[in-house]
Amino acid sequence: MIERLFRQISDYLAKPMASAAKAALRSRRASGREKPTGRPIIIMGNGPSLRSFIDAGADLRDDFDLMAVNFAANAPEFRELRPQLYILADPHFFNALATDANVARLWQNLGAVNWPMTLWLPAAHKQLLWALLGSLPGNVRVKWMNLTPVEGKGWLPRTLIHHGLGMPRPRNVLIPAIMTAMREGYREIYLVGADHSWSKTLWVDDKNRVVSVQPHFYKDNAKEAERVAAEYAGYHLHDILQSLTVAFRSYFDIATYAESIGARILNATPDSFIDAFPRVSYAQMRNRQKR
Repeated sequence: MIERLFRQISDYLAKPMASAAKAALRSRRASGREKPTGRPIIIMGNGPSLRSFIDAGADLRDDFDLMAVNFAANAPEFRELRPQLYILADPHFFNALATDANVARLWQNLGAVNWPMTLWLPAAHKQLLWALLGSLPGNVRVKWMNLTPVEGKGWLPRTLIHHGLGMPRPRNVLIPAIMTAMREGYREIYLVGADHSWSKTLWVDDKNRVVSVQPHFYKDNAKEAERVAAEYAGYHLHDILQSLTVAFRSYFDIATYAESIGARILNATPDSFIDAFPRVSYAQMRNRQKR
């Protein structure tokens, strides 16, 4: 009973107050909320199953807006998909332009976009990004988000999120992708390519090094594989598992917030490990079109 009391104090007082303090110190002016739109959106994670959506879900694209993430612009299918929204959250995309050829190619491809697209970027990196933004064409609109982690329950965390001062802990790009989709006014959100099956490809080698293979719908080149391996160097298994726990818990926080504003998040990713959102199939998405 005492343990539950302390947990409630933490959830309704300590965590919200800590989140508010972080927002006051870290958050910057973010782009405003848009009015709800009647259009549904598909958020395309870069997991291996996105290939099935590209192949089997091509007929859905005309009736759904699309959001792409991370290195998707480097894939050959990017210009075919022509997403209306794009999001970058990892600092690597902003500070490795001179050292990572994949990042340089990403910005080059974003600079070649010839359709209307909104690019969401972290407000904390505005100063770093001004030079990069000059390479974008006029049809790419830039918006700003705060990645400040917001935790706890009650009105205070909900208010911080509602005003764009933060979001559930963004341990991977899909978390800010969903939050920005709601901020853009979407109230019907579908997830594809959100496999999140990293635990299947996680192990420890004979030298006690944690190995994590993170496959995508496209083939990573050797440079990117080396970068990911270097990123995991020095981490222990409990660090990785704790990070996964934070990410999967954030989806339940997102589900709670979505319900409070009347948004629906539906997972159309076959065999996804995310257990916070109802599942749908491509066939059910097609039936939605016919209603």
